[in-house]
Amino acid sequence: QLDQIIIHQQVEILEAILGTETSSKYEIKNHLGQRVYFAVEENGCFDRKLCSHIRSFTIRIADNTGREVITVNRPLRCNSCWFPCFLQEV
Repeated sequence: QLDQIIIHQQVEILEAILGTETSSKYEIKNHLGQRVYFAVEENGCFDRKLCSHIRSFTIRIADNTGREVITVNRPLRCNSCWFPCFLQEV
């Protein structure tokens, strides 16, 4: 049973040195700092560069055995990355 979660993004060395954004990875921990889930964002480099924070993505959350327990999908909700016109939905 979880009463609190802590989410830590894992920063890759390439991302830190070059300032380029890569697919995000997260550790989801309990209040004791123990990892209970692991999350990976899936999207393309093109989306990350051009659409930034409004990009579409899929995040797959797995437990410590590697079994996927949750999938979060956010489609791109605009006609163009340059002119966002809809609120984003997950």
